[in-house]
Amino acid sequence: MVDERNRGPDEVLFEFRVIGSTVRVAALDAATGIEVTVLGPASAARADMERLALAKLRVRLARAGPDG
Repeated sequence: MVDERNRGPDEVLFEFRVIGSTVRVAALDAATGIEVTVLGPASAARADMERLALAKLRVRLARAGPDG
């Protein structure tokens, strides 16, 4: 049995855009089209920024409910 509340998105697309000393990371859930963005220092590790964006996306998807 799968706990749907803890289930993450199946496919997530990330976009990284450096703006001066800042990086903007967009995370897009391919199934629903829901997108979130986070900002951080351009020196931050890519994996850390992906984790942060994914965590924010999971919260946003949970708030949207099963119907998106």
